[in-house]
Amino acid sequence: MAKKERIATDGNQNSLDSNPFGALSSTGLPQGKPVPMSKPVPAPAPKKKRGRVDVRREKGGRGGKVVTVMSGEGLLHTGPQELESLCKTLKARCGSGGAVKGKTVEIQGDQREAVKAELENRGYRVVFTGG
Repeated sequence: MAKKERIATDGNQNSLDSNPFGALSSTGLPQGKPVPMSKPVPAPAPKKKRGRVDVRREKGGRGGKVVTVMSGEGLLHTGPQELESLCKTLKARCGSGGAVKGKTVEIQGDQREAVKAELENRGYRVVFTGG
């Protein structure tokens, strides 16, 4: 078995230290364009205030199953299509089922924190009610 050639680490120059681009010069190359100052980003518009939504956890009359129920003044002024869209988004976010019944939205399970986060992102003022 032949010995492998070792790379010197004592600071002496060897074939690996040569820079192939050392002989090149930048004369004749176009200069870079100056970067224009970017416009200041406007502050995001404040979220539309949509009203108060009561979020409560119910268990009675459901065979021991827990349901998160949303109702209140904020949902009273919301159209049926928007309520269905809200329910679909909440079901996807919570990973559970749910339904719209009149002007209330029901999500299966105790999902109060996830529901609160989504409703606040949509501009509602969330209040936990009940026990």
